[in-house]
Amino acid sequence: MSSFLRGKQAGIQHDLSASIRPELFTPDDQARYGINSQISCLAYDPVQSLLAIGTSESRYGSGKIYVFGQRRVQKILEPLRATTFNDVQFTGNRLVSTDSKNELAIWDLDTGGRIGVQVIAGHIVSIVTDPMLDWVFVGLQNGEVLAYDLDRVSLSRAFRLPNFWHEKEPTVRAVSLVSLALHPRDIGKLLIAYSHGAVVYSFKQNKATQFLHYGVPPGASGGNNVGTDKIRYPRLTHALWHPSGTFVATVHDDGSLVFWDHREEKIVLARTLNQMHVDQPDSTSAQATFAEPITDIKWCCKQNCDDSGLLISGGQPAGAAPKSMTFIDLGVTPVYATATWQSLAQYFQGKTHKELPLPAGAQAKKFLLIPRESPYFAGAQDPIAIVSLLTSGELITMTFPSGYPISPTNQLHPSTFFVHPFITKVQVSPLERARWLAMMEKRDQGEPLLKGGAEGPRPRKRFEERTIIQAAQADSTIRIWDSGHADEIENGQQLQVDMARTLNRFDDIEITTMNMAGNTGEFVVGTRTGEVVVFRWGQNRFYGKTERPQHIDPNPMGLTDISSRSEPALKEGLNPLVLYEMMQGPITAVQISNVGFVAVGSELGFLSLIDLRAPAIIYQAPMTDFAKQEKRTSFLKGHHSKSDAPPKEWPVVIEFGVMTLDEDKYSSICCFVGTNLGKVITFKILPGQNGSYSVQLAGVVAFDDKIISLNPIEADTGKPAVATGGSVAGLREGRSVNVTEKEIRIFRPANSKGASKEFDDILCDAASVAELELQGFAVIGVFGDQTARAFSIPGLKEIGRAPLPMIDAGRSTNTTVTPTGDVFAWTGPSEMAVIHCWGTGQSLQQSPDTMINPKLECPPRPTISNLQWISGTQYVSPLDLDLLVGGPDRPPSKRMLEAAAQEKRNIHNGEAGGPSNPSQEGWGDYLTRQLNERTEKLNIMGDSMDGLQQQSQGWATDVNKYISKQKRSFVMNSVKSKFF
Repeated sequence: MSSFLRGKQAGIQHDLSASIRPELFTPDDQARYGINSQISCLAYDPVQSLLAIGTSESRYGSGKIYVFGQRRVQKILEPLRATTFNDVQFTGNRLVSTDSKNELAIWDLDTGGRIGVQVIAGHIVSIVTDPMLDWVFVGLQNGEVLAYDLDRVSLSRAFRLPNFWHEKEPTVRAVSLVSLALHPRDIGKLLIAYSHGAVVYSFKQNKATQFLHYGVPPGASGGNNVGTDKIRYPRLTHALWHPSGTFVATVHDDGSLVFWDHREEKIVLARTLNQMHVDQPDSTSAQATFAEPITDIKWCCKQNCDDSGLLISGGQPAGAAPKSMTFIDLGVTPVYATATWQSLAQYFQGKTHKELPLPAGAQAKKFLLIPRESPYFAGAQDPIAIVSLLTSGELITMTFPSGYPISPTNQLHPSTFFVHPFITKVQVSPLERARWLAMMEKRDQGEPLLKGGAEGPRPRKRFEERTIIQAAQADSTIRIWDSGHADEIENGQQLQVDMARTLNRFDDIEITTMNMAGNTGEFVVGTRTGEVVVFRWGQNRFYGKTERPQHIDPNPMGLTDISSRSEPALKEGLNPLVLYEMMQGPITAVQISNVGFVAVGSELGFLSLIDLRAPAIIYQAPMTDFAKQEKRTSFLKGHHSKSDAPPKEWPVVIEFGVMTLDEDKYSSICCFVGTNLGKVITFKILPGQNGSYSVQLAGVVAFDDKIISLNPIEADTGKPAVATGGSVAGLREGRSVNVTEKEIRIFRPANSKGASKEFDDILCDAASVAELELQGFAVIGVFGDQTARAFSIPGLKEIGRAPLPMIDAGRSTNTTVTPTGDVFAWTGPSEMAVIHCWGTGQSLQQSPDTMINPKLECPPRPTISNLQWISGTQYVSPLDLDLLVGGPDRPPSKRMLEAAAQEKRNIHNGEAGGPSNPSQEGWGDYLTRQLNERTEKLNIMGDSMDGLQQQSQGWATDVNKYISKQKRSFVMNSVKSKFF
């Protein structure tokens, strides 16, 4: 009965939700955008061109591993129990991870599942992998080193290294392992860094061959010039190889950077970022200098591994601002055989010293280099970019070595936008499919950073509208992309808008509200300082003009043409059109229609309407003009005295529509404005003379609390009564569905209150009229108790209710409900869930994307030079290392057997067995050659044993013959002596 009465009150003759059954309201957890928690580790695979991001455990969920490829390619790897990932590394088309539970896991990147897992008895500090090895060397905090067999998915029982520093200094306590590093060219050497010093371990000799112990003598300043009256031993924090393996660098907690000739166990140079020879006594007195710890360091090199440099995060004087990373270009390494100690020390002082600036107030905690091709040299050969993890938890991408910022737009997956830098505001708008397919931005951009993976098959849903996300970043950049409907995204590119250049300033820019027109694609942005900018799609007339934009005088309360502030690198895209300096406090609501009108509301209670045709401001008024005295006769709603000061009121929701208002006999372009105090103000936009328009107040309806959603609909069909070119040409009877925090109401504008339904003791955070295709329309709301509910139109009867446990209750007021029935809700500080209400109750599904391209082969590992071989360095191949680490009983690995089988198939099919040029030998050919060499060695050994046996048997026969001959000679001589 109540539904019937509400329908009569609303004036809607048909039940627009009659075909929607309760079982149809079963939300699907459709997608995630963003990073669920704080980033803890990074990794990059140059061969497959994939990026991995590991996160830590928090109250928003367990740590996860995100693997990103080109465009929207991704996999999310989730552990079976809550944990924090400490390290991730790519090796052999697999991913290796360690976590806070001391669990070593091997992941299949195509399926997203774990291949193997091993819980290590001890605290894992460091792991080291190599693309050509089937081993993961695991360093424990107590100083021991283990080997995990990737091929057999188990620990090696034949290999376990002790704490060598304890063997060197048995009396020293608390010696812990810091890091591990394989020699970049000699696979038979392992650099083990302990807190007290570094050790070079030889697999061939099975012992520590060199010990590097750094001490600062009395009188020397050291890294911080503290305690100069005695000898000091700063704790070691990092140790790394020179790319050629000729030298070793150790980093210490006092800021010292020490370069060693590890063969001689001799210091070549000890320095800080700015001071040289800090290990040598100095008579000049100096004050204590405290520097920030060096958090990360990489020894980079060009294609020629002897042309190198050091990239360092940290190490700057405490209190230095702004923070930056440091690149020390060392240049070409002197020839070791002929260089003097002085020339080597001068070499390590560096040719140039460059600062790579970072965002204000942040320091780089870790960083990752993006090499062009090589996965070797610790991932630092010929890099083109740097991805840095800041102490704020954000990512920043820069060119190498210049340090210019790289925008992640169309370079990285949209999920990285949420932390690159943090997103401050998100708006979701429906956009016509044809319009979105035409919005393909043309911009000058460098080589893509991520090229790996292939998008998996997805259904081809043909919605008339695409759901477009507009995300405002903390650096005043806005990125726009298609969120999809769990379908194939035809236009997967992203658009970018730079508000800093548009406003011609780089500080005090905070975006408060945004909106995009569903038919034209025009875009409007409001800021906290009271500016409104309108962007329009088109060609950039100022493309390629890098000079600074011309000065434009301020124009308070007026419109200014700012098309000259377009980005010079943008050839076609969203260009700034007009600036409205409203200057009435922060912008609280903006709406751009499809017929050329923009409505703007500010926090100081001011409303403006702009006609973009001229452009011109056609209406301006304060909210106080719409206040009216109302007699409160209900004792339930209280009584207000005339002496009470009127509360502050401002617009919070604005919508445009085409309707026939009240008793009008014609349709009008209408603008509906909802306020924070519950008023719905209706304006008519009427054509005037000479093509101009005027605005007329049509009516005000007052409700009891904040308006959160206004939805103009057609009374007969329920379709949105939006203002489009076609709708303006015809008449339309319309109604408005108005949702406040405490009730939902259907009424006929501009003055009728219509039918309503109050909610229970909860508040509604977001709502919209949503369509279920071929079934009808309903009002979907998301409530403060983390539930979604659907209500019928016009009866306002509850159709269904579903829990949304993934929503972050603290940010539920930032939720958005779209006309397609999708809910965009925050699950944490930097992750957003996409939930489709008209679903089947599916949980979040793994991506069908393919991550690994098996045709991409890893190049063979660099080996020692001829000079090193002549000087006595023993060459150790991966085959030898398999025998040394895995023992003689370990059979050939599966990779080698598969490579050999593939070679046999190629020969059988008449294909070449391998490249004619050995320098172009691929990973499979290399493994095949290794297996063949192993087989040949075993055969040679067998032949040698057979030959030895034959030689031994021949020697025994000869000996027997000789003894028999001597016996006969002795007997005959005895007989002769008796008779003759």
